[in-house]
Amino acid sequence: MPYLNLRTVKGLLNDEQKRYLMEKFTELLIEVEGGGDPDFRKMVWIQIDEQEPESWQIGAMRPTKEQIAGFVQQRESKRLK
Repeated sequence: MPYLNLRTVKGLLNDEQKRYLMEKFTELLIEVEGGGDPDFRKMVWIQIDEQEPESWQIGAMRPTKEQIAGFVQQRESKRLK
């Protein structure tokens, strides 16, 4: 029984993106670990664990909520183009 824990910075993913990731990871685990058996879906556990930005450090940078919000806004504006 696979258990996948995706850790990410809180605020980066909306509910639709989380559902999409869960579905894609489930499909991948069915294909790879379950040998393509659709019944394997019942055994796949996926958790998205969101942590506050201040709990992360990337190199020497510690992101803030404002930086994450700015990144998301910039990402979404590029998608609309």
